[in-house]
Amino acid sequence: MKILIASDSFKGSLSSKQICELGTKAIVSVLPSAEVIGIPLADGGEGTVEALVEGTNGSFRNLNVTGPLGNQVLAIYGILGDGETAVIEMASASGILHVPFNQLDPLVTTSFGTGELILDAVQQGCHRIIMGIGGSATNDGGVGMLQALGFRFLDQEGADIGYGGQFLDKINSIDASQVSEKIKEIDITVACDVNNPLTGRNGATFVYGPQKGGTPEKLEILEKGMINYKKHILDFWGHDIDDYQGSGAAGGIGADLIAFLGAKTGLGFDIVSNTLQLEKIIEQESFDYIFTGKGQMNDQTLHGKLPYGITRLGVKYGVPVIAIVGSTGKGYEKMLDEGLLAAFSIISSPMDLNEAMENAKKLLYNAYQNVARLLK
Repeated sequence: MKILIASDSFKGSLSSKQICELGTKAIVSVLPSAEVIGIPLADGGEGTVEALVEGTNGSFRNLNVTGPLGNQVLAIYGILGDGETAVIEMASASGILHVPFNQLDPLVTTSFGTGELILDAVQQGCHRIIMGIGGSATNDGGVGMLQALGFRFLDQEGADIGYGGQFLDKINSIDASQVSEKIKEIDITVACDVNNPLTGRNGATFVYGPQKGGTPEKLEILEKGMINYKKHILDFWGHDIDDYQGSGAAGGIGADLIAFLGAKTGLGFDIVSNTLQLEKIIEQESFDYIFTGKGQMNDQTLHGKLPYGITRLGVKYGVPVIAIVGSTGKGYEKMLDEGLLAAFSIISSPMDLNEAMENAKKLLYNAYQNVARLLK
């Protein structure tokens, strides 16, 4: 029997690599003759850097950069095995994990550190960048990132504006004369599974601002700034950025990546799986079963999340797909209609989230063992 384990991480408890290793041990303990191949995966969120670096025999780089509040934070990004492609998670430099809950304030947080990661990758000789932009603490329209790359945002007096969303309404002009040609030529692909525009009630500020500390009063200030910024993007670029899906992602950084850096956007799973040539592996290896998983499977899983992508490939090549997940939420049954063979939660008895996370290794191992016994 030949089995592929292609799982996402369980956020906060198990990495995708750990899941592949534990799942392999559990299956082989029941089916000693089974050939198990584990491919750690991600869908553009947490774990994307690790999955792509390890999947291509690349390397990691640690870098002190400017955090969301202006203090120095340690960020990590990866350079893939080809030596020319960097993979960056915005959250590593500008993520909400770097900001204490009582200090969350989208008026002051900046994406400057994300720009510093891009700049370092270019200095290391990378010509391509894969970016995951989830988990940001910012609502500055991505202006901080561009400031780090040499773009200047000037007020009416011709002075540089400050950092944070509070200064967006001060922008009077944009100067790109100091941006290096290497930055302008970089090929960027953004993992983005949202289609929010930059402005409006469905835009970056009103949809995602509240979770970043935005009060109703602050959101009104930020939206006014975003509308002003959108006008200057139009003047600089010649297109209405709200016409582009995903421009409102990550506090508006999607807009900057598209308009100023020519980035292409795509579903995170598709970007990761294409980079690792996952479909080619499934087509050639003749697997009997594929195991996949994620922290929770629910009705949002169908919107481009990893288990949906794996199920889609399994159906295409006639391989049954089994999901072993942290928990099954509302609407997870929809995945069965898409071709998923079965879904199993690792929770074996009543327990709270903290207990489940603390015992995740044991629970996952037992779940894989139990399913392997069914296959036997």
